[in-house]
Amino acid sequence: MTKIALFGTSADPPTAGHQSILGWLSNHYDKVAVWASDNPFKNHQTSLGHRMAMLQLLIDDIKPTQDNIYLSELLSHRRSLISVTKAKEIWGKDHDYTLVIGSDLIGQIRRWYHIDELLKEVNILVVPRPGYVIYESDLKALEELGGNYSVADLDAPEVSSTAYRENHNQNVLIPPIQKYIYQEQLYV
Repeated sequence: MTKIALFGTSADPPTAGHQSILGWLSNHYDKVAVWASDNPFKNHQTSLGHRMAMLQLLIDDIKPTQDNIYLSELLSHRRSLISVTKAKEIWGKDHDYTLVIGSDLIGQIRRWYHIDELLKEVNILVVPRPGYVIYESDLKALEELGGNYSVADLDAPEVSSTAYRENHNQNVLIPPIQKYIYQEQLYV
């Protein structure tokens, strides 16, 4: 059975941390589906089109090059359940699907759109993020909803999109994304 990781991100802009996660996922899953989405709990500064373009730059810059990472605009939706349904239409239902979320989202996932249906369709992989504790009570609540989860053994760099937007900290971005932001005059 093919293992497919589903990684929708509202990253605005995507960072070196997102690249690290994608590299890790590509080494642990047969396919990694990536898309930009609008998180209904956040405000976004940049359009989905620009964020998709930056995600492509992020993927293209992964060393060694990974041939199992797929950027798909078709999966972009603000509701994860809709993205999962679209993924199953593309690749078929007879695969092992895992929805990847950051540890910053584990506390809010219980409020997601039709979470009970979503948890019937996918496993959950929680990626630790520096500064966001994974509380046992949140994992227990996820289990009680019927969620099958695991926590990635990944030590992602301590970077965030917010750090870039608020402080223009260039260290959180890879050079191709820095160049793109400059050319497109984003985040000014």
